Amino acid sequence: MMTASTTNIPTMSELAAQGKQPEVLFWVGCAGSFDERAKKITKAFVKLLIKAEVSFAVLGPEESCTGDPAKRAGNEFLFQMQAMTNIEVLNGYEVKKIVTACPHCFNTLKNEYPGLGGSYEVMHHTQFLKQLLNEKKLKVEGGSFKGKRITFHDPCYLGRANNEYEAPRAVLSKLESELIEMKNCKAKGLCCGAGGAQMFKDAEPGNKEINIERTDQALATKPDIIAAGCPFCNTMMTDGVKNKEQEHKVAVMDIAELLEQAQDL
Repeated sequence: MMTASTTNIPTMSELAAQGKQPEVLFWVGCAGSFDERAKKITKAFVKLLIKAEVSFAVLGPEESCTGDPAKRAGNEFLFQMQAMTNIEVLNGYEVKKIVTACPHCFNTLKNEYPGLGGSYEVMHHTQFLKQLLNEKKLKVEGGSFKGKRITFHDPCYLGRANNEYEAPRAVLSKLESELIEMKNCKAKGLCCGAGGAQMFKDAEPGNKEINIERTDQALATKPDIIAAGCPFCNTMMTDGVKNKEQEHKVAVMDIAELLEQAQDL
């Protein structure tokens, strides 16, 4: 069994030097690596992987942007350059299975990379956490979220782009919380406003920004927690909650953070 801590996560290069191959490559993503808020999601997910005794590693400095923002912004040339660099690294390590906490990375690695020579089993972290719970490798031991009103915001690239609505809700159900669906959910979900490279530019002129509209829908459920499964969504919903001056009442948390906190009791 491989041992790891949140401050000492093995890299693929380190394991390769020892002649070892982990079961899973954890693709951290740009947000999970550099954004202060998203780093907390990364750490929570790593703690869960360690608790479940999953054999995993990261690419570390060899990981580069998947190219999703470039592609969605229309720069196909830059996307292919970034993708081919990553595929060369992944294939060099003979990676078979990738897990990521970012639906943008998930969608790009799963659906865009095979056409460029990079075919892998790619899972979103909510899918992987559901699997670990089903296999009894993770258990919800506490009840800190029992009875809490939680609404889940479907990330576009997990839900409508890849038809995955059940996994995040299956994980939330283990918390014994009360799941309250928003007006627009699942296949009729509303974007947080960050996708399509919108995260990196000003919104177009209009009467209302889309993340505020989505936050209004979330707050209408009178939640204690808005659950998210994407670092971009987390940022946009957090900004929306702050805009409504509700941050002292409503928390925005990733599903990995909720499950990890439930483990601590």
